[in-house]
Amino acid sequence: MKTVHKGNNQAEKLCRYSFTHAHMLDNSIRRLFQNPKKILAPHIKPGMTVIDLGCGPGTFTRAMAELAGDKGTAIGCDIQDEMLRCAEGRCRRTGPESRIIWHKSSPEKTGIKHKADFILSFYMVHEVSDRNSFLKEIFEMLRPEGKYLIVEPAFHVTEAEFEKTIKSAAEAGFTVEKNPKISFSRAVLLSKREE
Repeated sequence: MKTVHKGNNQAEKLCRYSFTHAHMLDNSIRRLFQNPKKILAPHIKPGMTVIDLGCGPGTFTRAMAELAGDKGTAIGCDIQDEMLRCAEGRCRRTGPESRIIWHKSSPEKTGIKHKADFILSFYMVHEVSDRNSFLKEIFEMLRPEGKYLIVEPAFHVTEAEFEKTIKSAAEAGFTVEKNPKISFSRAVLLSKREE
């Protein structure tokens, strides 16, 4: 397992790490309503390179690594050292840690150099200060025909705010594929289409 640390750890709207917060994000009750494998299985195939942006305690990163399989690569990215350590520890205890690269991003850029087939941002885009730059960077990180799934909390992100994110994504070059149904959430699956 590799850990890559880059950038600083300051962000204005960031949900800070705490044991309670990590447990709230990764527990059996949440997985009952938001099962990572069920949500991600339609989008991830063996051998893919997949990225979990804002990976938190690694709930979705672990599922992504399992779905991508032995020949795939999963990258768990977070802005907080504490969250990355938590995710790394949880994935070490429960599964495919050898296929996960842990990456610390800065508030301004992810700094990820890998090209991905699939990228996930689960409950984190609303924390990004410069959404337009962020979405342009994500677009460049994807391979042609790559997919990007944004999931935001419906109790925190209004429909109007979510529509602004979709508009910014379209301006960055993304095409809307569909709006998957995910409990307590607003979601959009975007694709990078070749012109």
